[in-house]
Amino acid sequence: MTSWRDRLSALAHERLPAELAAAWTGLFRPGIRLVSEGDGPPVGRIGGAPMLPEDVGWPEWPGRGPLDFVAAVDCAALPREFLSIPLPEAGTLLFFYFDAERRAADDIPEFGDVEAARVVFVPAGVPVTERAAPEGVDPYPARDLFGKVEATAPKSYHALLDETKTARGETLAEAAEKVLLRGSYTGDAVFGLLVRQVHPEGPHHQVGGFADPVQTAVEKEVAREVLGDHRDSRLLEEAARWVFLAQIDSDEAADMMWGDAGMLYWMIRSDDLEAGRFDRARCILQCC
Repeated sequence: MTSWRDRLSALAHERLPAELAAAWTGLFRPGIRLVSEGDGPPVGRIGGAPMLPEDVGWPEWPGRGPLDFVAAVDCAALPREFLSIPLPEAGTLLFFYFDAERRAADDIPEFGDVEAARVVFVPAGVPVTERAAPEGVDPYPARDLFGKVEATAPKSYHALLDETKTARGETLAEAAEKVLLRGSYTGDAVFGLLVRQVHPEGPHHQVGGFADPVQTAVEKEVAREVLGDHRDSRLLEEAARWVFLAQIDSDEAADMMWGDAGMLYWMIRSDDLEAGRFDRARCILQCC
């Protein structure tokens, strides 16, 4: 069986200097890609109606209205031997977001609007029923999602590119500045280019691994917003506290469009993840 990392590793060693390829591939993590077709039972669902306990209300953004149900992930169905984050062994994660553009609403969520997105965890064994969407919420078309293990890697200004060194003593970011791919890609953009060559097709829905940022590293973005100042000396320290949980891409088949063909990212502090405090997760939208 081909390893989950083989294709990206082979391309890295083909296109990058040996020292840079060795250091970068050593950082690879498996990510669980959520795709429309696959082997085995579904691991989740995008769109449709959520399965909620009777005593759990539909999440709302106070003063604006109910959130839109985006996706569900069955923790027990995920290929756990490839899961890079400590999710519960069983139970379901439900992802909600206030889709202002879909409703032609004036209030577009920003990072500080923490109640404009929500993660609801439903423990295994808790009785649930399919919940109809509240008035004013038009459910997205539903389809099952299957798990596909893929190699993910740090790119787009990720802190590890500045912290990890090659055998020659250069950081990955410094070494990447000397690389030229396809005539115009320099700096850490080369890492994103290599990943896209191996996994070009979308949409890129994913659980665990490294995020696929549209703009900058999501760990740094969440830290910047929490601290309120991108110049704060504690930026990298705060960024290290946050873990990438999941991402939901713009998806034409699901009638989902996040900004200008962007992506939703759910981030959570590592201690909250360990304790199962998913209600403390935060959502970031990045788009072109």
